Amino acid sequence: MESKLAGVSSLPQKDKAAAFVSLLTEVLSGSDQSTLQQDIHTIIENALHDNVGIVVGRQVLGELVKLLDQVSAKNSDLTKQIVEDTIALIQPRIINYEEQANALRSQLADIFEKEEDWTDAAKVLMTINLDAGQRPEEDKFRVYVRIVRLLLEEEDNVQAESYYNRAANLAHSSSDRETLLQFKLCQARLHDYSRRFLEAASRYHELSYVAEIDEDDRKMMLSAAVTCAVLAPAGPNRSRILASLCRDERTSELPTFNILSKMFYDRILRPAEVKEFEGTLKQHQLAKITLSPNDRVATGVGEDEYANDPTISKRTGPSTVLDRAVMEHNVLACSRIYNNISFRGLGTLLDLTPAAAETMARKMIEQGRLKGTIDQVERLIWFDVRGEDDDAQGKAGGLGDVEQAPEDTGAPFTKRWDRQIRLTAANVESIVQNMTDKGLLTFGTVEA
Repeated sequence: MESKLAGVSSLPQKDKAAAFVSLLTEVLSGSDQSTLQQDIHTIIENALHDNVGIVVGRQVLGELVKLLDQVSAKNSDLTKQIVEDTIALIQPRIINYEEQANALRSQLADIFEKEEDWTDAAKVLMTINLDAGQRPEEDKFRVYVRIVRLLLEEEDNVQAESYYNRAANLAHSSSDRETLLQFKLCQARLHDYSRRFLEAASRYHELSYVAEIDEDDRKMMLSAAVTCAVLAPAGPNRSRILASLCRDERTSELPTFNILSKMFYDRILRPAEVKEFEGTLKQHQLAKITLSPNDRVATGVGEDEYANDPTISKRTGPSTVLDRAVMEHNVLACSRIYNNISFRGLGTLLDLTPAAAETMARKMIEQGRLKGTIDQVERLIWFDVRGEDDDAQGKAGGLGDVEQAPEDTGAPFTKRWDRQIRLTAANVESIVQNMTDKGLLTFGTVEA
């Protein structure tokens, strides 16, 4: 090797690049793999020497990247060692070889990704200088999206969101359909990890219709949309998502369809159904939650009178994201069934202390997700069904002609039916009176 390098050094400057490339090709195609890394190190070290010149060095490094693609398929570990060693050699002269170093880092990230070493692959991509060589914005966008995707594989949503924000500023510059779809999927997953389940469900459902995505992946996205919709805060916005998913014929094939339909029809969920659904959740969707200081104080008010009552639950609030979603849903379901309910009755239904049940209902009323009032003297929650038609799940979600199963839902619907009868009778009376005033209608006498 020393004699060959000496021969290259004696060549004219214009022939040195071709000589170095020829030597690289010879070494990489050789059968002796034991000295391959050291031989490549020696060649690159000589090619980067100040006497050789920057132009030759760049040509040799560019050719090395192409040749290593062939070696990588045969021996990824050896390729990884060569790339890491070459980057270390370039580092003192990084200003002159920035573009070539970025190509090597991208190649190293490919190897890490194939090995499913998501963290190291993301770290390597983070070291790429995207401002080198006036790189197009579309290339920057592609690298940022790839970093976000790799970080999300490791569930590092905090750092992923930082790079997502950078990508979002460049999204307009890309026309590559595949990269844009990856970007939207990253957006949905970030919403999911950040517990913004309504937004996540909407994005997942949107992506599940994209024909370019593989059928199995679309089914996974549809399932993720259902899961996020179930975990979302109860209220009119979630009702729209639930309606949209129920309208989708594909959801009937999912194992989570039972809990989806029960939530859509405002039916109370039972512990066994919740337990079955819990088995389908990912780790971040089972995250523990804690009460705020204000809620902790509120849930302890007035509980002394129940201290010795064994029938009263001792739980002061939901413990997980799923727990909270189910409890809020059951509160909303109660508002469809009852005119009012006592703190104690709601607490029994939710397996909470009466004060904790009141706190949950109060927060939902404050946030506009539940219509009603609280009578703290009588310790009652009164549900307001007026204007319910405007926020009904079917209309809000545009459910259209989908058939809904009738169900005996109790007093609020009886009151609504009575109002409709009174309104219809009043309208008929008004029409008859107007026709009589205009002489269009006369009343005869009936003979006995």
